Amino acid sequence: MAEEHPAPSTPSDHPDPPGGSKPKRSLVKRIIVWLVILLVFAGLFVVVFRQKSAPQTAAQSGGRRGAAGGGGPVSVVPATAKKGDIGVYQEAIGTVTPVYTTYVTSQVTGLIVAVHYTEGQLVHKGDPLVDIDPRQYEANVTQAQGTLDKDTQVLGQAKMDLERYRTAWAKNAIAKQILDDQEKTVSQDEGTVKADQGQLQFDQVQLTYCHITAPFTGRVGLRLVDPGNLVQANSTTPLVVVTQEQPITVIFTVAEVALGAIQMQMRQGGQLRVDAYDATATTKIATGKLLTIDNQIDTTTGTVKLRAIFDNKNSALFPNQFVNTRLLVKTLHNMTIIPTSAIQHNGDVSFVYLIQNGTAQIRNVKPGVAEGSVTAVEGINPGDVVANSSFEKLQANSKVVIAKPTQPATATAPKAAP
Repeated sequence: MAEEHPAPSTPSDHPDPPGGSKPKRSLVKRIIVWLVILLVFAGLFVVVFRQKSAPQTAAQSGGRRGAAGGGGPVSVVPATAKKGDIGVYQEAIGTVTPVYTTYVTSQVTGLIVAVHYTEGQLVHKGDPLVDIDPRQYEANVTQAQGTLDKDTQVLGQAKMDLERYRTAWAKNAIAKQILDDQEKTVSQDEGTVKADQGQLQFDQVQLTYCHITAPFTGRVGLRLVDPGNLVQANSTTPLVVVTQEQPITVIFTVAEVALGAIQMQMRQGGQLRVDAYDATATTKIATGKLLTIDNQIDTTTGTVKLRAIFDNKNSALFPNQFVNTRLLVKTLHNMTIIPTSAIQHNGDVSFVYLIQNGTAQIRNVKPGVAEGSVTAVEGINPGDVVANSSFEKLQANSKVVIAKPTQPATATAPKAAP
């Protein structure tokens, strides 16, 4: 009887063991599919972006070609170079400083009986300000006057006796010693009278201190004392502050390198104009003249102080106010002047677009002194027309058309040359 043998098993008849190669292959397939999808989306994004940017690039390149001459002409606002005068200025920050400022204090001790000024009042020299009780000092004057009168009579009697002794001595009626003693007595009485006169004058001065008046014309500040207050002699507490406002000065500083040009103008007898502007340096407050230069340079800052004086008739300048000053050092005549905005810069090179026959030509210029919105230049002539707008579109040989300015494009110099 034949033996039965089991049939050999095949791989398909047995399940894959856990962690086999089949799950790994499935995971790799999914990763590959997602990578393909991402690459497709990235390609679509690049194509769309290029399609959108292409018209803008074409428009920009077309605009550049037009500005260079391939397109239409560029509309520009013109400015004409003028011949005129322009000033050389020194600008600085200054402080308004009164010519006189006084802190009135009491020279005597006593009660205040009257305050004659009102706060902020403009007082004139000699106007009454404060009265201190004068009765004590009036009594001192009366006493000193009485002492003087008495000693004056004593001196008169001594002089009469001296004349009698001289007559008697001439007749050998008295000894010479008696005459000499009387002469010394007269001298002593004269000294006493002089002392009495000095005391009377002192008491009279003390009496005048009871009536305080304005030492000069100026404006008083806030009231510092009231009637009934007791004041002490030689106290540091002021009774009133008076400042002179008309005229008034401004003290400012300039660099020592500018001192030579300023001194040269002053030695030639010229009065240098000084303009005072507000804190923003846009509004002119007043115009004055340079008064003096300090006698030394500040070695820590390399600057020197200058004082300018202003009439200040409208009281526009206020004590201790900060202002911007412009000192006119000298005036340059017959200069070629154009608006500062028409000058373009390329590194260290300055140039303008000179308009000739409807075409913009680049012309190098050398800027000089600037004043306000205009600048003196070298390299062009008075009467030349330059562009004062549309600089981002202009190039060499660009065709231009003149546009009507909405406001005057060319600022004038302070003083036109004849």
